[in-house]
Amino acid sequence: MNSVWNGTSADRRRAVLAVKDSLRHLNGELTSLNRRVSGKAGLKDIDLECLDLLVRDGPTGPSALARSLGLHPATMTGVLDRLDHGGWIERDRDPADRRASVIRAAKNRAGEVYGLFSGMNSSLDDICSRYSDDELAVLSDFIARTAEAGRRAANALA
Repeated sequence: MNSVWNGTSADRRRAVLAVKDSLRHLNGELTSLNRRVSGKAGLKDIDLECLDLLVRDGPTGPSALARSLGLHPATMTGVLDRLDHGGWIERDRDPADRRASVIRAAKNRAGEVYGLFSGMNSSLDDICSRYSDDELAVLSDFIARTAEAGRRAANALA
């Protein structure tokens, strides 16, 4: 992903600032969307974030989940209790350590939440259809690197 910048250093600074501003704006819009989805599903924002992590990354233990979300273990217990009470997760014994548990998203409920994102997903499909495969690869790389930078920055603040 090496390209040559042909503009002036001032042009480059403006372009970088525009990207950063766009990312801040995107963060705000996605936060608003997630809040509305949470509300429609009867979940707290952090509950939706936890559920999304379980769907995306698969079953995990409560301690690992708390670390991933940057939550205190006692807070994680409350989140998991709410999700369990609502039928959003399943708790199983860890086959490797019977004293531990594994948390997984309930397969029969995930579609309820993700159906609420259908408008956004349709819009993303339309947006992505306007880019070439090479451009999508660059965008995907940029987003993955940005997410990793965010994870590292969050960990540094922990």
